[in-house]
Amino acid sequence: MSSERMEANGIHKKNSGMEGDPDLKFLLQGGELLKVRSTSWKKPRYLRLLEDCKTMWRESQKTFKTNETFSLEDIAEVRRGRQSEGLKKYTEEQAEGCCFSIMFKGRRKNLDFIANSEEEAKQWVNSLEKLISNINNLNSQQKTEHWIFTCLMKADKNKDDKLTQSEVKDFFRLINIDIDDNYAEMLFKECDKSKSGYLDGKEIEHFYELLTHREEINVIYGTYAKTAGFMSPENLVEFLMTEQRELATLADAHRIIDKYEPDENVKEKKLLSKDGFVMYLHQPEALVLNPEHKDVYQDMSQPLSHYFISSSHNTYLMEDQLKGPSSTEAYVRALMKGCRCVELDCWDGSDDEPVIYHGYTLTSKILFKDVIRAIKEYAFKTSDYPVILSLENHCSVAQQEVMAQHMSSILGSALITSPLGDSMPTNLPSPEELKGKILIKGKRLNKLEASFASEPAAADDADVTEEEESNGENEQEEEKRKKKNKLKLAKALSDMVVYCKSVHFRSFEDAKNNQSFYEISSFKEGDAIKLAEESANAYIRYNVDKLSRIYPAGSRTDSSNYNPVPLWNTGCQIVALNFQTACTDMDVNQGRFLVNGKSGYVLKPAYMRDSATEFDPITLTRGDWLKHKLLHVMVISAQQLPKVNQKKSSIVDPLVKVQVFGVPADAAEKETHPIENNGFNPGWNENFQFDVYVPDLALVRFVVEDYDFMSENEFIGQYTLPFNSLKMGYRHVPLLSRNGDLLPSAGLFLHIMVLDAE
Repeated sequence: MSSERMEANGIHKKNSGMEGDPDLKFLLQGGELLKVRSTSWKKPRYLRLLEDCKTMWRESQKTFKTNETFSLEDIAEVRRGRQSEGLKKYTEEQAEGCCFSIMFKGRRKNLDFIANSEEEAKQWVNSLEKLISNINNLNSQQKTEHWIFTCLMKADKNKDDKLTQSEVKDFFRLINIDIDDNYAEMLFKECDKSKSGYLDGKEIEHFYELLTHREEINVIYGTYAKTAGFMSPENLVEFLMTEQRELATLADAHRIIDKYEPDENVKEKKLLSKDGFVMYLHQPEALVLNPEHKDVYQDMSQPLSHYFISSSHNTYLMEDQLKGPSSTEAYVRALMKGCRCVELDCWDGSDDEPVIYHGYTLTSKILFKDVIRAIKEYAFKTSDYPVILSLENHCSVAQQEVMAQHMSSILGSALITSPLGDSMPTNLPSPEELKGKILIKGKRLNKLEASFASEPAAADDADVTEEEESNGENEQEEEKRKKKNKLKLAKALSDMVVYCKSVHFRSFEDAKNNQSFYEISSFKEGDAIKLAEESANAYIRYNVDKLSRIYPAGSRTDSSNYNPVPLWNTGCQIVALNFQTACTDMDVNQGRFLVNGKSGYVLKPAYMRDSATEFDPITLTRGDWLKHKLLHVMVISAQQLPKVNQKKSSIVDPLVKVQVFGVPADAAEKETHPIENNGFNPGWNENFQFDVYVPDLALVRFVVEDYDFMSENEFIGQYTLPFNSLKMGYRHVPLLSRNGDLLPSAGLFLHIMVLDAE
């Protein structure tokens, strides 16, 4: 291997943060594993890490199939043991120690392997986890270098560590920039100092420097670098206070220089170079999301009804609700995304084991107990705050008793089976009091008060099923089916329902007189939207001390979603969406719950927690909620946008949309013009202004699309966050994929200003 290639590999190892590491050595060497697809399909596959230190290669036995690769950045987690559905089903218990699975982000199928020994399985899992964690912790500068070197290596077709002019053209396509021939030639000539007709070594480095040059940052840096061409601590404080609107001290400036200045000589002089400045601007503390809002920063000691709660519908589905697969993996994904209310559609199964699937459809079935096991394991990995299991119960009494037994034995002390405290509560407990606990939402035979009474109370005659999803039936048919299927409720299951007893909603008046704080109603999307439009203030008051769950209409057989914003605007807490469906509504949901430690709980504004509130999101009369702000956004540039289409010749024509979601008066959208053929470093410098009247409820979404003159634009990436979590000044914005995962190197660069309207 030539010195340049070794140098490039050295950079990769250095950039993976694992130079000389035995785990890295193990992965680069690789080894043979048994890949498992079914009881009879278990085949040997050679797996190893490529020199770029971020791509795994596996040998395929198929004659016409090219050997497959996948990026470490696409891995969601590595699981040791028989933890996937496939391994549980297709391997024997004694193989436990030798098994491991690679779980991917998005819709990609996981890989199940059996190693030759327990030791080897452990080595694979530990090495992969270590490398993934190191890659995730790279700073943006390192990620850019890593990405560009990977593309340079791919472009070097004959692997001679030199780039010819045509290889340089290929390289530009790989980094998603369609460069004018004259410009490419000019760049090439400028770097080809030796006039050899190719670039190598130092020339490639110079080429890289020209590529990563960011004029917009040079201008900002130049304005404040007033100390012999560098930024002194005083200059940096001036930048932070004037541009970034931050209360900064000299101590803050010294800390930034100390932490981010890469040149030791410059650091010694207590100065910040342009490289250090770029490095700082890419740090989490300098991004568009207020770093103080990343952790739990809200009061978590109020009743559950005072919070918006991240909630999922048909949680068991991986795809649509007519024929898609049901999977415990879908629960894992939702819980890992911070979801705190999951749905279990329970039906009688064979061998007295209840199953979960979408009734009257072709979706596959999974065992109830397997779902409860998955919930037990993953409930509190992302958030410590309570999880609500919304039971859609279609089971016979006998199998309901089995359900109760499974929940009791698997969930153990995490399951809430009686009210907290020694006396009858008067309102819902708080997320803080319920940390690490699991609540059951479902029908109950009697009132909660009965658990404190000496005499057993008479049971309500309750129909067990709750969601009245019509599945396209007419109402008479549905009534007939409901009568026929009127099921009785098992006492063991009924007793597990404490704070979320499902009841039918009749009217706000009726609820005021008859509904207890622990009784929760579910609303079909259409009914809820009607109430939100016609009786918004009454709905807000109702939601002060009672929980509401909203679910998508049964007609959404493709598992599409509805806009959750109007329902949050009326204080509904459990606005359930199809987490398995990537769409704008899910982006907005992810943006709403991005803050407060991704805990899945966000405190409602004070005027939505007051039962005498006058707030109405539609009429917007005067009140505490009216805080008219002007939002100024300058869309400056984007970096390293991924291709939408993997065809070699395809290059994106990006445009940026800035959208505001909130009360009707605040909803708005503006977009830039498209930039032709440049996904690498497009620049817009376009200014937009928005009026925001109720900032507490507003969310801002930045979305990048590939402009198409003939058809609909294609989605490239987006980022959504609450308006009140925006930081001002020059900010980088990370971009997320359709599935809500971070796009490794892509981003937007903006200038943001929020002012009080006169």
